[in-house]
Amino acid sequence: MTDDELRAKLEQVSFATLGHFLEEGFVAHEVRSMLSGVKVVGRAFTLRVANADAYAVNRALASLAEGEVLVIDMQGDHHHACVGTVTSCAATTRGAKAIVVDGVVTDIVELRAAGLPIFARGTSLLTTKLRSDPESALGLPIQCGGVTVQPGDWVLGDDNGLLIANGAVLSAVIDTALASDAAEPALIKRMQDGEPLEKVLRMPQLCLKP
Repeated sequence: MTDDELRAKLEQVSFATLGHFLEEGFVAHEVRSMLSGVKVVGRAFTLRVANADAYAVNRALASLAEGEVLVIDMQGDHHHACVGTVTSCAATTRGAKAIVVDGVVTDIVELRAAGLPIFARGTSLLTTKLRSDPESALGLPIQCGGVTVQPGDWVLGDDNGLLIANGAVLSAVIDTALASDAAEPALIKRMQDGEPLEKVLRMPQLCLKP
């Protein structure tokens, strides 16, 4: 399956359906969408930020390619916001699909008005500082909400959460997930029509001890 074919299928599938067939790659629920009604499919551009280094974020923004998702590892710093109005605007001008921060953001009203999907743990008034730290780095494996993110991994996000995985993992289940999505309307109609749930949901017969 080519990348373009996989992308097209990922844009169709319900990400929660993928949760029926995968166990790994699901980012901790604390990292959630700051906007409503979003759906993101893009490739990860990774950034590790050390010591509230704002210049590292700027370097990452200047390096973004169209269609990428900037994924930021704040290395446990959930106090300094590294994304705000200017960051969102810069990412948009680069053609980014979204920004994901394992940390906090600021300017939430402006971020929501701008419309670029943003995922984070929450908001803060405390922000990164105009300084550089040699421990900051671009384009390397990072951690995000308990998931190891490799540069180029697929980032899938909506109002329910985030899934980050490589193409091989997603290709193995995408057709099964799409088939499950296609079958769901008929399943719901059968329940609405009063068909017994035991039959509709194919509940297994349990051997209960007396």
